[in-house]
Amino acid sequence: MSGLTLTISVACVTGAGLVTGLLFAFSNFVMRALAELPPDKGMFAMQRINETIINPVFLLLFLGTPVLCLVVAVNSVLNAGEPGNLFQLAGALAYLVGPFGITVLFNVPLNNRLARAELSDAARIWPIYQNRWQWWNHIRTYIGVASVVLMALGLGVT
Repeated sequence: MSGLTLTISVACVTGAGLVTGLLFAFSNFVMRALAELPPDKGMFAMQRINETIINPVFLLLFLGTPVLCLVVAVNSVLNAGEPGNLFQLAGALAYLVGPFGITVLFNVPLNNRLARAELSDAARIWPIYQNRWQWWNHIRTYIGVASVVLMALGLGVT
């Protein structure tokens, strides 16, 4: 593995690890804490989280990691015979499907609907949102963990 390829792969697994760690935090305790609040308070807090998460550092990780995954995947296919590339390919694809794909296809649309909702409807909207959002968050977290493990294994194979 060349120096540039190694640098890209390490950056990719680091970005995937950071994003997956964020998703894990939501699965493990953030959503549970918000669920313990009165519906209008939990919903308001999540609306604020969804607004403040759109910042340069998060966007760099969230949008940059899939680009790195594409580079890793293409490199893995082009150099299929090199040790670890199958792990790298599987991990990169898993990240694109899980943390990135599920977020774009399911969690973001739920967040957009929540942003348009009125707090006066929280008793009805918030429990439904929580259940659906958490379901998809758990799935993308599990896939993200698998992605990080696979890419790390790929880096360790010589």
